[in-house]
Amino acid sequence: MTDQGETPPPATPRERNRDVWADGAAYEAFVGRWSRQVAARFVRWLDVPDGRRWLDAGCGTGALTAAIPHAGVVVGLDPSLRFLRARPPAPSTAPTAPASRAAADATPGPQVAADTVPVPSVTDDPAPAAPVTDGPAPAPPATDDPAARVNRVAGDAAALPFADRVFDAVVSGLALNFVPRPEAAVAEFARVARPGAVVAAYVWDYAEGMQMIRHFWDVAADLDPAAEALDEGRRFPICHAPALAEAWMAAGLRRVTTTKIEIPTVFRSFDDFWHPFLGGQGPAPAYLAAQPPDRREAIRQALATRLGPNVIALTAGAWAVRGFKDI
Repeated sequence: MTDQGETPPPATPRERNRDVWADGAAYEAFVGRWSRQVAARFVRWLDVPDGRRWLDAGCGTGALTAAIPHAGVVVGLDPSLRFLRARPPAPSTAPTAPASRAAADATPGPQVAADTVPVPSVTDDPAPAAPVTDGPAPAPPATDDPAARVNRVAGDAAALPFADRVFDAVVSGLALNFVPRPEAAVAEFARVARPGAVVAAYVWDYAEGMQMIRHFWDVAADLDPAAEALDEGRRFPICHAPALAEAWMAAGLRRVTTTKIEIPTVFRSFDDFWHPFLGGQGPAPAYLAAQPPDRREAIRQALATRLGPNVIALTAGAWAVRGFKDI
């Protein structure tokens, strides 16, 4: 377990380089499929009216974006071009094992028309987005495909390329802890939010609630003490409810509340649990990929002994926070 009162040292460049985010299909198999379940409950908790203008900061492969219902405009921003290009699968067809890398290289789906919201679609060279204009959100395109109603923009959550006070809802899912200065990102979320807008995020409860990753790091640290420094439960103090609430209040947001969202994560067998860790996406899989074969096998065997060969029923917990910009 991680002592919530202990502040870990900042991650070194070598440690940060292990936070690999490039292969959308592998990410989907690892945690994307579980994030979609959290996203659906998170959006229901926010209860934003239809037809509003949303920003999904750190959108990744689109788990949260796809859960946003009947929005007038959705802008998804992420620093990873390959994640932005990965067309999000429907929730009912999320993969349970890594698929071909082709999904990560796929061209994006249709974009919202440029004269609807002047935000560029993804290109090979990240470019600053033109400001999202003020005024009411335009009507969404006539399609049920979530990928077709999203503008995808390459950018930094801590330096948003948008004008002030233009979004009705600013959200972020499983991304805030990977921003080097999360407090700067929250301040940016508040800046681009309209008066009365909701600003909200969720992050995994790495210290205790995200059980599949908790099991991995507990075993890895037993076999390799150096692994403890890479454990997200130690590295990311923002992934606790009090820290999230403090960051939201420091950004000037009001009526700040937090909640715990917990979902079942059931694996058909140990292989179903283990295989996504081989995809290289995120701190735990990236750490595993960097280990010599004998240590990888030792970790696999220790986890198999701990979890057993049959159905593995775990849970994944996330902390969510929301606040509102003053009118």
